[in-house]
Formats: sequence, C-alpha cells, structure tokens
Amino acid sequence: MIRSLVGTFLVAAAATSLMAVPAGATSSTAGATAVTVTAKPHLIRSKIQFGRCGHTCRIKVRIKNISRTTVVNVRLKARLKINGRHVGTCYDNVGTIRARKARWASCTVRSRSLSRAYDRYLARRSDFNQHVFTTTYYRYYR
Repeated sequence: MIRSLVGTFLVAAAATSLMAVPAGATSSTAGATAVTVTAKPHLIRSKIQFGRCGHTCRIKVRIKNISRTTVVNVRLKARLKINGRHVGTCYDNVGTIRARKARWASCTVRSRSLSRAYDRYLARRSDFNQHVFTTTYYRYYR
C-alpha cells in the first residue's frame, strides 16, 4: 500500500451534554470544538549547501531517508530569499530513496529579482543575505 504525504485532519465536535465532567470541576473546553490532528510522518532530513550565488544561485540539498521504509517519488521545492525578499523558486525531481540512504538534489534559481538584488549588492547599496526554505514531497510504502 502506498501512502502519500498528505496528513489527515479529523474534527470532532465536543457536545457538552455528552461530556462527563466531575462534580465541582469546571470544563475549560465546554462549548468549544475539539480538533484532533494526525500529521504525516517525517521520514526524511535535509541539509542545504550553496554554490556560488550571483545572477544565478545553485542550491544543493542532501536528502536523507531516516526511516526503515523506501521513500518514492521524492520531489524538492526550494524558495530563495535575499535580504528577506523572495527572489525565486526552483524544483527538482529526486526519485526513490531507499531505507537509511541519502541522495543529493540540486536546482538553480535564475530570475530578474535575483539579478537586481545582486546588482544592488555590487553597487554597495544593500547586503546579500541568502536564506533558503526547502519543502520535500514524497510517498512511502507501508
């Protein structure tokens, strides 16, 4: 059976007439909605490296499968921010990662806003602080 990364959200309404509250005790959740969240298992870890970053930025990510199951259909999305501003997004299809193994993924960001940020840095008008947010999508056998 193949499971995807999408988590399951269960919402149960708390009925005050059905709740058992001891005598003399007050219930802080009376009349509120109880929410039970079942999130996806986190089966992978990642480590980010930068290459040279100028008018184009090369982003390398090491994705390690920390579970005992094979992870299939692994895809990477990397969002690059320079000085807190979003300058580009890149994607990579990694493939299958066997249990306890690691694979490298890399992608390149090329955009007009990245080029403008680098030009401002060369003209000494701003800094060039790089930050990458990565999201990894995958499926696993269960």
